[in-house]
Amino acid sequence: MSDFVAGLPMYDWSEMRSEVDAQWARLRDAFRQKGIDAPQTIARVNADLRPVEGGIRDAAGMVIAPDPATLPPDELDFFGLWLHPALLLAQACWGPMELGLATHVQLIGQPRYDAFEGGQGELYSSALVMRAGEAPTVASPSDGSPLIPLDVLRDKHFTFNSLDSMSGIIAPTRDLEALGESLDIFSERSESGGHRASIVAIAEGKADVAAIDCQSWANARRFEPAAEAVTVVGWTTRRKGLPFITARTTPEKIVEALREAVAATA
Repeated sequence: MSDFVAGLPMYDWSEMRSEVDAQWARLRDAFRQKGIDAPQTIARVNADLRPVEGGIRDAAGMVIAPDPATLPPDELDFFGLWLHPALLLAQACWGPMELGLATHVQLIGQPRYDAFEGGQGELYSSALVMRAGEAPTVASPSDGSPLIPLDVLRDKHFTFNSLDSMSGIIAPTRDLEALGESLDIFSERSESGGHRASIVAIAEGKADVAAIDCQSWANARRFEPAAEAVTVVGWTTRRKGLPFITARTTPEKIVEALREAVAATA
């Protein structure tokens, strides 16, 4: 059994489990070809993570995350995965990375988003979505520039997945600020708990607009019936997509091998 743990939680929808497993299998096999003892499967719940007695600590010995064994076993605490000392590879988000996660991990690389409208290479954007019929549907600008319909968004109820999400709230905030506006353009703001939940809330009339990263939007169009009642009315600026990370204690030789394998595979 491998001493490492790994996870790909960001797009691990129930309908996509086989695709995510196949993605991990490609990465795992590429890592093993470089002599890395990658785990057979990814962690999906806290119970899949090895216990860390006394909690997960930073380089100075301060506890920065609880022992996964003390958390609900059937849930997954993202920070418990991202900060785990045995982490070989996980996909994270640039929101938490900018808010402090980056100081505790090592960056491995980025996936490519060419397969999704709004994506190009390592860059992706968020689709601004509303109920169909309430505003014109627009395509993603070919140059990756923002398309923010201020008059359409003004005085609407904005819902977002989480306060530390780059795609869901930080990116639209920055694009609004570049236009001399802010989140105050919205009459109300609420946290949905996930991109999929934001789409459902809009379809059900519980919110009016959300920013959904382009891959999540593509997934929703495949698997979420509520997406049929929702359309794209704008786009955020293209920014770096979700990064792959490893533990800060992963040896340099393994880090370099991971970077080479991810660059060739992801």
